[in-house]
Amino acid sequence: MNVLGISCFYHDAAAALLCDGKLVAAAHEERFTRKRHDPDVPVQAVKYCLQEAGLSIGDIDYLAFYDKPFVKFERILMTYLATFPRSLPSFSKSIPIWLKEKLWVPRVLHEKLGFDGEVLFAEHHQSHAASAFLPSPFEESAILTCDGVGEWATTTQGVGHGNQLELIKEVRFPHSLGLLYSAFTYYLGFKVNSAEYKVMGAAPYGDPKHTDKIFDELVDLREDGSFKLNMKYFAYDYGLTMTNQKFDDLFGEPRRESESEMEQFHWDMAASVQRVTEEVMLRIVRDLHQKTGMKNLCMAGGVALNCVSNGRIIREGPFENLWVQPAAGDAGGALGAALFVDNCVLDNPRKTRMDHAFWGPSFSDDAIRSYLDARGARYRTLPRDEMIAETARRLSDDQAVVGWFQGRLEWGPRSLGSRSIIADARNQDNWKRVNLKIKFRESFRPFAPAVLAEKASEWFDIDRESPYMLLVCQVHEGKRIPAVTHVDGSARLQTVTRDSQPEFYDLLSAFDQQTDCPVLINTSFNVRGEPIVCTPDDAYLCFMRTQMDILVLGNQILLKEDQPELVEDFDWRERYELD
Repeated sequence: MNVLGISCFYHDAAAALLCDGKLVAAAHEERFTRKRHDPDVPVQAVKYCLQEAGLSIGDIDYLAFYDKPFVKFERILMTYLATFPRSLPSFSKSIPIWLKEKLWVPRVLHEKLGFDGEVLFAEHHQSHAASAFLPSPFEESAILTCDGVGEWATTTQGVGHGNQLELIKEVRFPHSLGLLYSAFTYYLGFKVNSAEYKVMGAAPYGDPKHTDKIFDELVDLREDGSFKLNMKYFAYDYGLTMTNQKFDDLFGEPRRESESEMEQFHWDMAASVQRVTEEVMLRIVRDLHQKTGMKNLCMAGGVALNCVSNGRIIREGPFENLWVQPAAGDAGGALGAALFVDNCVLDNPRKTRMDHAFWGPSFSDDAIRSYLDARGARYRTLPRDEMIAETARRLSDDQAVVGWFQGRLEWGPRSLGSRSIIADARNQDNWKRVNLKIKFRESFRPFAPAVLAEKASEWFDIDRESPYMLLVCQVHEGKRIPAVTHVDGSARLQTVTRDSQPEFYDLLSAFDQQTDCPVLINTSFNVRGEPIVCTPDDAYLCFMRTQMDILVLGNQILLKEDQPELVEDFDWRERYELD
């Protein structure tokens, strides 16, 4: 039985393929098309998944779609009617797209993918819940999903047993924790559905002095974790913006212009909405535990990517164990829909357990060398151990910034040691150097530390693995490595085991042997506005366009000073929209 999961049309289109219940491949469309958050039908991601499995589209038994378009369309129409005539501009822009494409999923997938079989639809939050529980390590678990909005639900609570799950409680649109966070993202001048993580990164620079005002005026939070928003301050239910003039008047400042200087007011606003989000999530989690009595919690949905909130759920919440889907946003819905169909609908036993996030394309050394030779690049091929030893030496002795390309591409928004930019975390200068001269992004943005899993507790206040960079914890006093310790003494941690990423683990071990420090900066291999690199060509171009010193592709090492000049007849920066 082959089940292909699809998410598309809204944000982060993706595909995931199950063969006889086992996950074979999963990928984001943006990694192939090079369009950040590409929402279109994931033609290239599907092509890759089928190639990885040695199948054609005719071999697919079921195509699983990650939400129910007609139910979502009902919500959109009812919302426009309820807010008419203010909703007319948004209505005029949105409805033609729905009538042309979004409502007719089977037809569109036939046209774009050539699929003639049966298309099955899961509800949006069923897909999120399935992506959280069904590939988790737990036989039973409480489930929490939280995002902007699916069809009607914005937050759901549920339980999973064996190969089945049930959603038992929900919060409905327009009341949404994800949309509240996006509203503040918009107000702070960042891009909605793309830059919410910047708000999280900005929060430690501020004082959450507006928290009480948010709870008094914007969010009515109940004891059981349910909540309502005061919609008179928001415009997302009827307009083309997230907030309105009343929102500006409430806080006494206009919306920040994008790319303008962040002032203390903006840092404080980021801190305040972050604090509110954490408090709401904690109350929901406590209510869910009281209802279920379970010791395990699985989470998905865009809010589950808020790793500061996740850290507090671990430290202060009632659950013993937490597992978060590494692709917790809409892309993960592709995997969730496939698993929901295979396990919950067809009643097949669970066979997929995600013990890593490396489900994308890989490239052999022969393929890498063929590409480099065709481009005229200059490189050395070393035995694996020598490649790792030299990279570790250059990281420590030369303070090199390294583009690191190994194995299969990551699933989810984080680079985890397969497509990464790495540097010595002990060097304070590497923080701004990588931010400003390589990533071309804001200087306040923090970097994640990657650490050997067995040494994590020596350096960080953590008692469990964090393989997907989805937990924030405090750095121990005396171990506060300058380039990865945020201003509040915290770090968004990745623990690395040899089973999950052997090359990256061995590099960390070699660096530790040379420096007595098992920690490196690990940030995504891309520049601002660009998707994470997928192919050797993507990696080489990113390397040459920035001030990276070294590129490691498989066992091939390239030094910047050895490369021929990169000549391009266009400004590559114009291809990437700043987010």
